[in-house]
Amino acid sequence: MSGVLLRQVPVDSPVHRLWAGTKMIGVFLISLLPMFLPSWPVLGVMIVFLVCVGLVARLPLGTLPRLPWWFWALLAAGALINVPVGSAAVLRYAQIVAFGLVLLSASFLIAWTTPMSEIAPALAKLGAPLRKLRIPVDEWAVVVALTLRGFPLLIEEIRVLRAARRLRPKDSLLYRAADNPLIDVLTAAMAVSTRRAGELGEAITARGGTGELTAHPGSPGRRDAFALTVIVATCLGAVALHLLT
Repeated sequence: MSGVLLRQVPVDSPVHRLWAGTKMIGVFLISLLPMFLPSWPVLGVMIVFLVCVGLVARLPLGTLPRLPWWFWALLAAGALINVPVGSAAVLRYAQIVAFGLVLLSASFLIAWTTPMSEIAPALAKLGAPLRKLRIPVDEWAVVVALTLRGFPLLIEEIRVLRAARRLRPKDSLLYRAADNPLIDVLTAAMAVSTRRAGELGEAITARGGTGELTAHPGSPGRRDAFALTVIVATCLGAVALHLLT
C-alpha cells in the first residue's frame, strides 16, 4: 500500500495535466456537498464521479490501497454496535463510512495525479487573499507540502524497522530489553525522522529557503475551467437528485 500512497502515478492523462489548485477546489466541493446532504443519492453520485475520474486518469487497479483485515473488522464491529439501536442508526453509520471513504478517495486522487512539488505553490496561490489578514499562507503551504512528501518516506522507514526487528534474534539481550514492539519501532522511527528532518532542512536552506517551494505557482487554463464546470454540474445534479428522491 505504501508504494503508491500519496505518490504520483507516472501516467499521462487529462487529470494529471490539470492545475493542482483545480483539483483541490474540486475535492473541497465534493467533500462539502455530502457534509450538508448526507443522503444515498448524493453519495452515489459522488462515488460514480470519482470512479469516472479514476478511469479518465488512467489509474491502474494496483493503485488502490489494500487495507488490512482489521480495518474491515472495525467497520463491521461499528455496524454491530449500532444494530441494537435500530436500522436507522445502522443506515446513518453506513452513510458516515461511505462519506469517509469518498473523502479519502478524493484526497488520494490528488496525490496520485499531482506532483508533490506543485502542492505548495497551488496552496499559496489559493490562500493569497488571506495574506491581507497577515496570515502566514506561504509557511502553511510549505508545512502541508513537506508533510505530504515526508509521510510516504516515514511509512517506508517504519516497514524497514519492523522487518529489521523481526530478523533480530529473540534470545539476545537487546531483544529482551525492548520487548514492546510498538515502543521499539516508534522510538526508532522518531530518531530516523529527526535525522531526516535535519537533512531536509539543510537541503532546503542550500537551495534558497522555503520561499523556493512556493515559487512558480502556475495558473489555471481552459481545461481547468472545463473541469470545474463538470464538477459544479455534478454537484448540482446530485442536489437535484436528492430533492427528487
